[in-house]
Amino acid sequence: MKTEGRNAVLELLKTDKTIEKILLEKGAQGTLGKIFAEARRKDIRVQFVDRAALDRESAEKRHQGVIAYTTDFVYADLFDLPKDGEESLIVLCDGVEDVHNLGSILRVAECAGADGVVIPKAKGASVTEAVIRISAGAAEHIPVAKVSSINAAVDALKERGYWVYALEAGGGSIYESNLAGKIALVVGGEDSGVRRLTREKCDGVLSIPLFGKVNSLNASVALGIGVYEVVRARIRK
Repeated sequence: MKTEGRNAVLELLKTDKTIEKILLEKGAQGTLGKIFAEARRKDIRVQFVDRAALDRESAEKRHQGVIAYTTDFVYADLFDLPKDGEESLIVLCDGVEDVHNLGSILRVAECAGADGVVIPKAKGASVTEAVIRISAGAAEHIPVAKVSSINAAVDALKERGYWVYALEAGGGSIYESNLAGKIALVVGGEDSGVRRLTREKCDGVLSIPLFGKVNSLNASVALGIGVYEVVRARIRK
């Protein structure tokens, strides 16, 4: 698996994952110089190449002068995500198919201190090189579980004491909800939102008031509002 981009590779170097090699653009300076120094400190093989070589290896030509090669992304087990204690936050993706949205969701969830993200094995984006890059390295720090059924994951979390809420139109205002304790938020796909059966399994539907002419928010933006309402509930305690 390839990880592209300066921030993403810097975050990768902070983890214990095995990095097979790093391609660096010749004449590395600034952030690229920091990457080289950290790679040498960890005895990681570094090859200096010209930009054309990086362009050939890059999937989207956004490598920013560096590409790191690791083993395939390792998914967590769903049952390893729930955290003991009074507070926990899990994010579930119900049909998020766009890699940009998934990368942004991982970044938002990690920044908010979520304990993990759950994605489906089918009908949803997986953690690819592009997702890792878009997440700005957050994918290296937050556990991601891949499950056969999001609905079954909702049931499993409820059995472990979580309150599970769908972020979807038509529910109660998220600003008037009690989000303290063990919370799981479900964010839906780009076009269909959270599926009906999944909504019905949730403990409730939370909505973000909209006052403009556009009637929906991007999935990662909606999640950002949701997870930071959970953060605010914790701070208020």
